[in-house]
Amino acid sequence: MNTPTKLSGFALGLAAVFGTAYGVGHLTGPVTPAAETRHDATDAGHDSAETDHGDGGHAATATAHLPGGLLVSERGYTLQPVTAPAGEFAFRITGPDGRPVTRYDVAHDKRMHLIVARRDLSGFRHVHPELAADGTWRVASPLAGPGVWRAFADFTPTGAEPLTLGVDVTVPGALAHRPLPAPATSTTVDGYTVTLTGAPQPGGTSRLTLTVSRDGRPVTDLQPYLGAYGHLVALRQGDLAYLHVHPEGAPGDGRTPAGPAVTFAAEVPSAGTYRLYLDFRHGDAVHTAEFTVVAGDQAAPAPAAPAPTTAPTPDADHGSPGHGHS
Repeated sequence: MNTPTKLSGFALGLAAVFGTAYGVGHLTGPVTPAAETRHDATDAGHDSAETDHGDGGHAATATAHLPGGLLVSERGYTLQPVTAPAGEFAFRITGPDGRPVTRYDVAHDKRMHLIVARRDLSGFRHVHPELAADGTWRVASPLAGPGVWRAFADFTPTGAEPLTLGVDVTVPGALAHRPLPAPATSTTVDGYTVTLTGAPQPGGTSRLTLTVSRDGRPVTDLQPYLGAYGHLVALRQGDLAYLHVHPEGAPGDGRTPAGPAVTFAAEVPSAGTYRLYLDFRHGDAVHTAEFTVVAGDQAAPAPAAPAPTTAPTPDADHGSPGHGHS
């Protein structure tokens, strides 16, 4: 483990160490609006929400092939964190007209899924904010400690296609970088053992089956969570490309058992190392099992990026972190 370092509001350079160029919003203290850093996939200097360069749709075509979460602004929609009290995280989605979006379709039982993870792929949280009349989403802060976090807003504006936007958030304080766990096919969480069968293959669809047991016995009474018996998110190491993986079957369809196995159809865009996060509900509680997997010919996770240099930490109170699920 690296020697603890300090993160501050001036630590944006860290984002360049951990990922490729994309839209970055920088927040310190109580959450404040992101800087003007919206980027188009084809040119980091273009603002896709506000600028039309007469490219005949070239930029839209390029972004259509990107995984989710790499951009803070796409197809005219922009993720904008806003000022919030300590202990709270707040943001808006503005639409092509520049106004906050207030109408969303329900997807996986919710109108908004907010997923956050540190850039070393630790600290994963999945929460569901509440929408105010002015278009502001608010939730108890899921940022569980110092670090550079990636926040993903996964939503479907009414009348539009599903979209995932991402923004970086810096929480100042002492940080010790956590190396990515080695690839494994089994993990334990909260007394449960979860086993992974199958491996993602870049450029195609792969079946990943996750089997849940407890005390050596298969769990056959999983409870529905977000419209399924499991909810899987995959993040690519390096740029944290976001992949929302869909389960096969649904509770109550007459053919999908309530465990112990939950199967997903996964599509990964490239060879590389990915972190999988499986949310499942049992005993009236949501549990998250995490795996490191390698797609393609890559034999091991990429080397960890060097820790940032020490920088002063501003006075800021972020309050207590929120729950992992809501």
